[in-house]
Amino acid sequence: MASETFKASRWTHGNFLFPTIIEVTDKAVIRHKRSWFSRDEMSISISKVASVHIKTGIIWSDVLIESSGGSDPLASHGHRKGDARRIRELVEAAQGDLSGPGKMQS
Repeated sequence: MASETFKASRWTHGNFLFPTIIEVTDKAVIRHKRSWFSRDEMSISISKVASVHIKTGIIWSDVLIESSGGSDPLASHGHRKGDARRIRELVEAAQGDLSGPGKMQS
């Protein structure tokens, strides 16, 4: 699976100059957040993702990805509704690949 990135809208709070970027790979979900002098990256392994919560407003959606390890959830706001749904689909597909029929053996 190729990595896909989703950029938050610059029209939302906190994303005007440096929009938040969510990257979904086959191994992890990564949130990239820049500021003037630093860069903050937070990642959760696909196998540790417990849930993907999408809160949809009139135009924008908030995405909250919680881990099963009890660490802080990965949160981002200001994404398009279609992008938020695609993030959830990619996470679910990657988790399905991890627990596919060939991977689980008793």
